[in-house]
Order: sequence, then structure tokens, then C-alpha cells
Amino acid sequence: MNIIEQTQNGVTFLSADGIDAAGGAAHGFSTRLGGVSLGMWESLNLGVSRGDDPDHVRENYRRFFAAIGADGRHLATTNQVHGGVVRCITTADLKDDPYDKVGYEADGLMTDLPGAALVVYCADCIPILFYDPVRRVIAAVHAGWRGTAAGIATTAVERMEDIYACRRGDILAAIGPGIGPDCFETHEDVPNAMTSALSTAVLQHIKIKENGKFAVDLKGINAMRLEQAGLAADHIAVCQECTSCMGTKYWSHRKLGTNRGSMAAVIQLR
Repeated sequence: MNIIEQTQNGVTFLSADGIDAAGGAAHGFSTRLGGVSLGMWESLNLGVSRGDDPDHVRENYRRFFAAIGADGRHLATTNQVHGGVVRCITTADLKDDPYDKVGYEADGLMTDLPGAALVVYCADCIPILFYDPVRRVIAAVHAGWRGTAAGIATTAVERMEDIYACRRGDILAAIGPGIGPDCFETHEDVPNAMTSALSTAVLQHIKIKENGKFAVDLKGINAMRLEQAGLAADHIAVCQECTSCMGTKYWSHRKLGTNRGSMAAVIQLR
């Protein structure tokens, strides 16, 4: 399975060809291209807490959802806290305005409700979308380094199995754009968290740099976790693009701090 780039009506986004081929789920990873926001939010900002004009953000949602073939009338968002919780979304959680507040904290969402669009936000952290075309179940997670260490990708798979009777061999997973290992330079706290969670198996995704700091491949670690959780290797797509390197295409919290917009990853059962 591969990550591919598409442009629809001026909106550029990424998707997984395997999820497209399986049918039944609209999905996409946004870039910063194709919206109406101005200034430091230019142009497809989907973040509702960045200080952007809400009318611009709502129009960006409309454009992005139209581009990926999704219906934006039933959204599920969350307060992301860099943890490992995956919440099961019901009709009570759905809203029609991205600015409507939610009262829970989670870094992952999952559902079997047709029409429910799961939304997670990123600007360096790793977004992952899941789809089981057999049981018709979807999930979306936000995996920063803390969430990666906590195993949020594995938790999503386990909860899809436990709650919806998904078979792990049926699940498709798309790992979207995020910071790459050359740009994710850390002190020893991040490698220590990864080795505590995954032992020496994770060392293939961690390198010591000449300056004594560490380069950590969060996408590689999440892909490894998914394989360990029972997903087939050819059911996992990994985007190789680095949000920190590609400033004209993506926002990067590491590069820009809070003076930026946010990308979103969305998946919806048709």
C-alpha cells in the first residue's frame, strides 16, 4: 500500500491507494495548499485554535472535505493531549461546526458509524488513519513521541478488535506526513521512552548524531508497532515526506512554534 498525492479543485492532499481501492471510506491528509486563510495561516489552515478567522477555517473545511469526497456535516474532533487514549465515537459526539467544543481528551478516535468524519490535527506529530473494509470500522490517531511511546497505534488496533470484532489481518493503516528523523533531533528522554516501551527492537529507528543528540524515526516506530500488532506489512502505507523540511507544503511546530496553521487527517465511512 502506498501514499499518493492528489489535487482536487486546487486542494492538494495525500491518501492511501489501498484504502481508496478498498472503497467505502473517504479519507485524506491535508497539506497547507488550497485554502483561503491569509498571513501566517496561508492557506488551508484547518486548526480551530490557531487564531485564524473562523469563517476562513470553515471554508477551508468545506474545500478539504469536498476534495477528499467526504461529508462535513457530522464531525468528531477531540482535545489532543499527547497521550494514548482512543475514544469510541457515538452519535452524541458528532457536531456540524468544527468550532463546537468537545468535553473529552483523547488522541485517537474510532467508530463504525457511517457518515461520522473522524478528525485529528498535526503539525509534525504523526497522523495515522485506519480502515477495516470487512467490518467497516475506521479510526484516526495523533501520535506524537509520547503517544508513540505509549503505543496509541497498537491501542487503536486492539480496540478495533475488542469493540468491533475486527480481524487484525483485515485492517489497513496509513501513516501520514510528519517530522522525519533527520529533523526530529532530541535529547535522551525520547530514546529512553521508546526503549522502555519496545526494548532493543526500536534501536533500528534511533541514531546518535555527531552532536551527541538523537535522531528518532517516529513513522518507522509506528509502522513497526503496527506490524507487531498483527497488521500485514503490505497493509501499512508510510508517507516519507517531512513536515519540518517542506515548509511550503506543511506547517511545522518545530520550525514555526505557535505562529502557524494546522493540518488535519480525516476519515469517514461512506
